[in-house]
Amino acid sequence: MKKPLHPLTLWICAMLLAVGVVVLDNAYIALAIVGAVALLVYIRRDGSPWQRSFLLSLRVGAIILAIRTIVGILIGVPIPGTKLFSLPILDLPSWMPGIRIGGAVTLERLSSSLHEGVIIATMIALFGAATSLTSPHKLLRVTPSFIYEIGITLVIATSLFPQLATSARRIRTAQKLRGFEKIELRSIAIPLLEESLSRSLQLAAAMDARGYGISRKRSRYRPQPWLMRDNLALLLTTAAAVTMVTR
Repeated sequence: MKKPLHPLTLWICAMLLAVGVVVLDNAYIALAIVGAVALLVYIRRDGSPWQRSFLLSLRVGAIILAIRTIVGILIGVPIPGTKLFSLPILDLPSWMPGIRIGGAVTLERLSSSLHEGVIIATMIALFGAATSLTSPHKLLRVTPSFIYEIGITLVIATSLFPQLATSARRIRTAQKLRGFEKIELRSIAIPLLEESLSRSLQLAAAMDARGYGISRKRSRYRPQPWLMRDNLALLLTTAAAVTMVTR
């Protein structure tokens, strides 16, 4: 059985590693951290709906990497170096000096775009891993009372995307079993919208039945203790972040 960590432990570790990645600014170490985090997510998987957040963050990171690379090739400040190929140059107004669309694409320009894209994608993957390994319900339990309402709003908002992904996968599977050869976006969007509205109404009814908002006093059920393994995880992550920052 996997021993759970405190809900805040992984989020603090993700923030420390994100700071280290930005300060160190090394794409190879960033990719190594993503690989280590992916292994951790695979080892600690439990089949929960929010577990798919990490895969979603990887896809978003890959899209951002591709967009940053394309934009870096097409638009930007010319960087001298080893020429790879050339693109047609578009004339820009005189009040945009130093910026060029098209022109010579050098190896240094391409590597710079890839480098920045990898750093951004790594930060997204880190927080995606923290989301996938932390139950939003447990995270809400440790929210301070003065930001409890903000916390519950954020938890409901962040738990929406894994629920939408699960619902879309279930709708797609049901349509395949019914013999649909070509599944269009419209055939998924309408049932997904209906299910989301139904889930929202059920959540509102449940919160109303439990007296949400009637009293400012908050009770705690199953408090989350901070254990030694949380200290150990935080210590190791802090050491890694400090090593990256001071290099």
